[in-house]
Amino acid sequence: MDGTLVNSIEDIADAMNTVLKSYNYPPTHSYENYKNLVGSGIKNLVVNALPEYHRSELEINTCFEAMMKVYSLHCTNKTKPYKNIIELLNRLKSKQLKLGILSNKADALTKKVVSTLFIDYFEIVLGLKIEADKKPNPNVALEICMLLDALPKETIFVGDTNIDMQTANNANMLAVGVAWGDLETKKN
Repeated sequence: MDGTLVNSIEDIADAMNTVLKSYNYPPTHSYENYKNLVGSGIKNLVVNALPEYHRSELEINTCFEAMMKVYSLHCTNKTKPYKNIIELLNRLKSKQLKLGILSNKADALTKKVVSTLFIDYFEIVLGLKIEADKKPNPNVALEICMLLDALPKETIFVGDTNIDMQTANNANMLAVGVAWGDLETKKN
């Protein structure tokens, strides 16, 4: 979702920078810098955003909890669909295609963004509930196929990162990478 359907980098960056400032941790990061820090879940974002000498388990967990609170309040302030996404979704729905979302963003936050920006487009919306199911683990992607009554080999998995492409491959789905979002800046 993030980096594929929506540009959420400013809300993520603003929330993380708010947390860093509240604990007097230098440095805060630019929006551009955050493009290299996102894509593997908020916990990993927190670890990577913290200064190396402030990465104890206690500091990480404290900042993670703070990040979840701040971000949950502001996750749709600046987050917007990428150009032409609504038109694309309308075309896909007009062809009666079944659409689902899988995100490494926390499930409640994923659903909040979708319910704010994409009402009535997606049959299934699942975010991260269990760390072990984080992409590139194919379990939740396969669960979505099952819930949509779709075969993995007939499913297109669209994403913006190498992790998304690995998830598609692990689930035996067709991997399609978008030319916008975070993939263009990541080299993982």
